[in-house]
Amino acid sequence: MTLQTQAVVIGAGVVGLACARALARSGKEVIVLERNSAFGQETSSRNSEVIHAGIYYPPGSRKAQWCVNGRQRLYAFCEAYGVEFRRCGKLIVATSIEQIQGLEQIQSRAVANGVNDLVWLSAQEAKALEPQLECVAALFSPSTGIVDSHGLMLALLGDAERHGAVLAYNSKVQTMQTTPNGMEITVACDGRIEVLQANAVVNAAGHQAIPLANTCEALAKDNLPKAYLAKGNYFSLAGRSPFSRLIYPVPEPGGLGVHLTLDLGMQARFGPDVEWVDVEDYVVNPQRADVFYEAIRRYWPGLQDNALMPAYAGIRPKITPQQGPDADFLLHTSQHHGVQGLVNLFGIESPGLTASLAIAEEVAIAVIADPPARG
Repeated sequence: MTLQTQAVVIGAGVVGLACARALARSGKEVIVLERNSAFGQETSSRNSEVIHAGIYYPPGSRKAQWCVNGRQRLYAFCEAYGVEFRRCGKLIVATSIEQIQGLEQIQSRAVANGVNDLVWLSAQEAKALEPQLECVAALFSPSTGIVDSHGLMLALLGDAERHGAVLAYNSKVQTMQTTPNGMEITVACDGRIEVLQANAVVNAAGHQAIPLANTCEALAKDNLPKAYLAKGNYFSLAGRSPFSRLIYPVPEPGGLGVHLTLDLGMQARFGPDVEWVDVEDYVVNPQRADVFYEAIRRYWPGLQDNALMPAYAGIRPKITPQQGPDADFLLHTSQHHGVQGLVNLFGIESPGLTASLAIAEEVAIAVIADPPARG
């Protein structure tokens, strides 16, 4: 028996849930398919939970535009739906004279992205805010914050369900195919195979997005990006944090450097680093702490020995290799791949959580503007 629905969203991470909510609120009948037994079990629950301001990304890029737009929407959503957050701000620090030029470039890029509230601080001014901090200069971003990512996803799911969306757990999509009546999806669920027919499919499957797209015979495979995995390890701090704001070094290739973030209980954690891997592996190697101590002590020399404990790891769904340039978010519709009714989301790494509501708006617009072909 083939089930029919207007829209299917594959993946119940923060972006998939935001897309499901946007489609349901537009009046679509939506089914969300999640291969795990709960939502947000992968990238969405293995990150820094930071609400980014939109500082680092190339002007005009989707990352820049959707981060700035999404940040504003996210703060408003959290206030409206009772999701816990804190606009704590962050300091981006130069720990040597040579890095000051990097701070200047960050400030210029932020202004180009519409982030006009950065404040330049001298070493003394930064230390007045955070007495344990050592730097030669810093930028203060008052728009940066932290959020309860689980609470955010729960609120997105709740609102999607209030508008008629249905979430199916333990439902692993095996293939996507085109038919004269739209998209056909085969799903392994509780030991049986189900078939779904949908007018529109949103592939928001994170690490599985590219492999799933490859199952669609109608897609030209040379139009699909390749998947790469960049693991980020986190260590937690024993004891209370000496900082009340986030502390970021000048960015490094592949990531934003080993930074200090806070949870909503004001406990500190450090990370992520960048470890390129071939398979998904979420075990934190305790020996990596040596690199963390060295990096952290550049801006916090007071860090004591044996103060770091392995916490957790996440993996960024990269679409460029280790030596490649940073890639933008990819939203592929029929204008890119020729398959009407299919929207693929590729390379949705940081700032994906911050940008989730903006991404969802763009996806909903794409679905409405791209009805399926009919035979």
